[in-house]
Amino acid sequence: MTLRILAIDDSRTMRGLLRASLEEAGFDVTTAEDGIDGMERLEAVAPDVIITDINMPRLDGFGVIEAVRKSDEGRSVPILVLSTESGVEMKDRARRSGATGWIVKPFDDARLISAIRRVARV
Repeated sequence: MTLRILAIDDSRTMRGLLRASLEEAGFDVTTAEDGIDGMERLEAVAPDVIITDINMPRLDGFGVIEAVRKSDEGRSVPILVLSTESGVEMKDRARRSGATGWIVKPFDDARLISAIRRVARV
């Protein structure tokens, strides 16, 4: 079974890098340009794992995590934060909001893929 990934990032470059890396690893990847776009795609994609940036317009990563956790579709979906931020307070806030893990940009393909496989519940 192919894992479905929803990758949310406001950077077109980062979305392209994620898509290339994850599709090469055999994942089915859907990208979204910000938190609102990601939430609008959630039900249709039914992702096995969500990857989200924190700093985005319209709805930031914390808002995404909180909204996903409140939704029926996303209550138990693993959420990995992929961000340039690495502060303890931000990581703690993400964890309290329901994030499963945190990866600092720039990401290492192998580590990201390993993290996805580790948290996926399929």
